[in-house]
Amino acid sequence: MKIAIIHDWLVTYAGAEKVLEEILKIYPNADLFSLIDFVEEGQRSFIMNKSVTTSFIQKLPFAKKKYRTYLPFMPLAIEQLDVSKYDLVISSSHAVAKGVITGPDQLHISYVHSPIRYAWDLQHQYLRESGLDKGIKGALARYFLYKIRNWDYRTANGVDSFISNSDFIARRIHKVYRRKATTIYPPVDVSAFNYQGDKEDFYLTASRMVPYKKIDVIVQAFNKMPDKKLVVIGNGPDFNKIKSIAGSNVKILGYQPFEVLKDHMQRAKGFVFAAEEDFGITPVEAQACGTPVIAFGKGGSLETVRGLDQKHSPTGIFFYEQTAESIMNAINQFEQSGKFISSLDCREHAIKFSPERFRNEFKDFVNSKLEDKFKTKEVVRI
Repeated sequence: MKIAIIHDWLVTYAGAEKVLEEILKIYPNADLFSLIDFVEEGQRSFIMNKSVTTSFIQKLPFAKKKYRTYLPFMPLAIEQLDVSKYDLVISSSHAVAKGVITGPDQLHISYVHSPIRYAWDLQHQYLRESGLDKGIKGALARYFLYKIRNWDYRTANGVDSFISNSDFIARRIHKVYRRKATTIYPPVDVSAFNYQGDKEDFYLTASRMVPYKKIDVIVQAFNKMPDKKLVVIGNGPDFNKIKSIAGSNVKILGYQPFEVLKDHMQRAKGFVFAAEEDFGITPVEAQACGTPVIAFGKGGSLETVRGLDQKHSPTGIFFYEQTAESIMNAINQFEQSGKFISSLDCREHAIKFSPERFRNEFKDFVNSKLEDKFKTKEVVRI
């Protein structure tokens, strides 16, 4: 059987690439396709040092750093990747990869991290945060996003089966494509994080500092609780803004190597997470350390964290507004009721998201769809 794997773009090693890495472990002989491939030599082990078939965007000016500006050309580019000789096509898509063209005798399974966020329900937030909500540039951006929405909806018909990375994304898939998706949670390398039951008197948040992560709101909450300590790890466009508002009880460490992050995650009494994520890996990593999570109760967090309201082996506490006051109330509730949360329960819950679990579930799903496809072809032949 010939297998092709399609990925949106290869420029870094983040959550989507960790999923790709595990898929390649299941199908090591598969051929790999991507719009662009700018992964440096020496950092290509996650794609098994494979050669990658890329699109015409690879050769466009400044594509290495400005590839996102070519978004209007990406639907055309993905359709030019020729996968006609493959029996099984697997797309790992958070943008356009699912739009690759396949035929009736090919099986196309798409693992969707999210339908194109900035084209659908997060369009207005994206335009506002990018400064594209006004003027001629704003009008052009809205027009291109309108065209991409039409293309994105149409190409959903070319996918035989959808896999979502959370039930939250499965609902988004159904909303925009009117298609059912099976949830297989992304792999989290919980074995890289060590359990530690003894905690120290500080809270931790760690993230790329971009607006939707709401790190500034977390800092504002702790500014109003000077008796509680917060450590912030991460870098990004909002770093200077966040550093400028941090009180004396808030320590901003900026970017830190993995070992430093892991050390703080193991020692923190609680991990604070205020973003609305499709899945959210860091809350699972914190739980793998035995650290409870205080999380915004929307999106993937509702599936990766067990709140106190569930009563059975809770691993954290939710707050339901992205405001300093809501976070403060959740922290106070945690300090009053945190005794009901066991560090061991946190660790055991996190293990459910292991890479081994992902590989087994993904392979079983694909095999079941291959069997269905084979039976269907036999009926057609008869």
